[in-house]
Amino acid sequence: MSLKIPSGSSSLFKEGYNMHSGIEEAVIRNIQAVAELSEIVRTSFGPNGRNKMVINHLEKLFVTSDAATIIRELEVVHPAGKVLVMASQQQEHEMGDRTNLVMILAGELLRKAEYLLTMGLHPSEVVVGYELARDKAMEELEKLCIRTLETPLTTESLQLALRPTLAAKQYGSEDLLSKLVSEAVMAVMPKEIKNFNVDNVRVVKIMGGGLSQSRVIKGMVFGREPEGSVQKVLNAKVGVYTCGIDIATTETKGTVLLKNSEELLNFSSGEEKHMEKIFQELADSGLRVLIAGSSVGELALHYLNRHGILVIKVLSKFDLRRVCRVVGATPLARLGAPTPDEMGQCDIVETVEIGGDRVTVFRQDTEATRTATVVVRGATTNQMDDVERAIDDGVNVVKGIIKDARLVAGAGATELELAKRIAEFGEKTPGLAQHAIKRFADALEVVPRTLAENAGLDATEVLSKLYAAHQADDKGVVGVDIEADKSGTLDAAKAGIYDLLAATRWAIRYGTDAAVSILRVDSIIMSRQAGGPAPPKQNPNWDED
Repeated sequence: MSLKIPSGSSSLFKEGYNMHSGIEEAVIRNIQAVAELSEIVRTSFGPNGRNKMVINHLEKLFVTSDAATIIRELEVVHPAGKVLVMASQQQEHEMGDRTNLVMILAGELLRKAEYLLTMGLHPSEVVVGYELARDKAMEELEKLCIRTLETPLTTESLQLALRPTLAAKQYGSEDLLSKLVSEAVMAVMPKEIKNFNVDNVRVVKIMGGGLSQSRVIKGMVFGREPEGSVQKVLNAKVGVYTCGIDIATTETKGTVLLKNSEELLNFSSGEEKHMEKIFQELADSGLRVLIAGSSVGELALHYLNRHGILVIKVLSKFDLRRVCRVVGATPLARLGAPTPDEMGQCDIVETVEIGGDRVTVFRQDTEATRTATVVVRGATTNQMDDVERAIDDGVNVVKGIIKDARLVAGAGATELELAKRIAEFGEKTPGLAQHAIKRFADALEVVPRTLAENAGLDATEVLSKLYAAHQADDKGVVGVDIEADKSGTLDAAKAGIYDLLAATRWAIRYGTDAAVSILRVDSIIMSRQAGGPAPPKQNPNWDED
């Protein structure tokens, strides 16, 4: 009796599953998705990078060339694209800068890998070559250090390291911004520099004026003036309340029946006496500054003014948390006299005027809780938001300098020198891995090429001149001159264009690791999304005959 084989393909997964496998279906598809994502941010690379206009799911508008912001606000759903997004977010978390390099390097590596795969190489051979090239790049990068910032750090040395980072975000304003950031950082720098906290440098945006009117204020600045009549307090005890400063109301509605005017007077006077007792207790405890996380009632304000207590509303819970750290207070959820342990202390609380806006400054003289605020002026909210992102990147670069103060040549010089050395290493490597190593070297050219393209230069001509200069000299300091009319090359060390060695090292590592992770995938299996069928759409013309 013969065995009966059932006809038709047996279904392995539940209905709704999608499966793509093999080089064509999975690997090439992933490469194309990642290449498309990296192309979006590639045109935003460098000082001449174009801005992107991103409108997120909350319909908030972002006009920026900062890759970290663009990627965060784009809701990438492709699984391979998500791997790249995670790599760039890790770079942002680690160094706070050079996220764009991770994206464009990973995209370029995968484009080169696509050519090798179509030529017949197996993904495993490409992965081995890329990993060899990455290790060689890490080894050679250590030899390319051209300067180490001296310790203790000074405002001038910090400006030198910050200028290229800030120029990539706000080209033309890098001198002003590097001065502001270095001044703010030095104001809060502790004696033990390893304890430097990036959160001690804040940014407050005040509309109006121009960027040149921005300045650093030593202390914590809130963009509003105090609620009451008290405007300045010295050496004050501070209480922080997350609740509203007002008469307590019941959770349920109630009806009060009043028969005559005497009952009406007694009804309100009871509340007033209770409020007066509370604020008398506050004044007796020595409290001189009250920070409210919610509304302040009129009656409460009257008693606070009477007792000479400065009161300010801080509606952001993040700012409340920061101010608690600065003054050393414990946030309280109930209205009442704080204990000495719960109260904070602030040397100066005063109101100052900046360009027509009155702001409140909390200033400390003690080293541990010092805070500096960069007050940014500008014509539009989007411009000030972009400047704030640039300042945040600058402060993160300082954190990176504290960990590792070594600098390499910027302007694409280091990446091209690495490309040259890795290509030489590829020539000496036996086996099929040499093809992937050479392609890795080609991929590193994306940095100087992108800088040249975004500056409107002839990229092919600039690259050939750079290679000629690097072959003649092993220092690896000749980079792209984005301001040049003719030559297109400059000595990055003499021009003072430096990159952080640690930031470049992590960017190459994360970019390569992301590309390798995607190359190792040979199948994409997607289940059907959870949730029922979509509701039927309402016919807009339902009432027409």
